[in-house]
This record gives sequence, C-alpha cells and structure tokens, in this order.
Amino acid sequence: MYYHRDKRTTIRLSDRLLQEVKEKALSERKSLNSFIIESIQEKLQTHRRTKGQKVKYRLTTFNGDGTLPGVDLDDSASLLDLMESGSP
Repeated sequence: MYYHRDKRTTIRLSDRLLQEVKEKALSERKSLNSFIIESIQEKLQTHRRTKGQKVKYRLTTFNGDGTLPGVDLDDSASLLDLMESGSP
C-alpha cells in the first residue's frame, strides 16, 4: 500500500523576501508553509495553461495612425532591415 508523504526541503530566501512572504501569509491567515505551497501550485498551473498557447497583444501607438505604410510587424527580417536603415 502506498502512503503519500510530504517531503521536507530547504530553500534560501533573502531576509527581505522572507519577511514579505511572511507578511502576505499572515494577511491571508495562512501558515507560511501553506502560502508557499499554494504560490508554487498557482505558478505551475499558470505555466501549464499558457504553455503552447499564443498570446495576443494589442499594439498601442502614439502620435500617429499605426505603423508606417509597408511595415509588416510579422516579418521580423524586414522589420530589422527597416530599423537598421532608419527609414521605411
């Protein structure tokens, strides 16, 4: 029969980070151990959800009407050429 046992480990945190984590755990009325475990689990879940998914960004421009004519943001080689030449 298999029994699940938690493992003990040691991590090194700066004094500042440890104090911040302790304060956050206290404010959420959680033990330090529970807070750290939940934080790691949340990070791993977020990573699993976003792994392999394309992230869409909205490009915000200022003082203009978008990109210049002939600029294709999906063509990185051409974009690099334009940036290096200094003109579209």
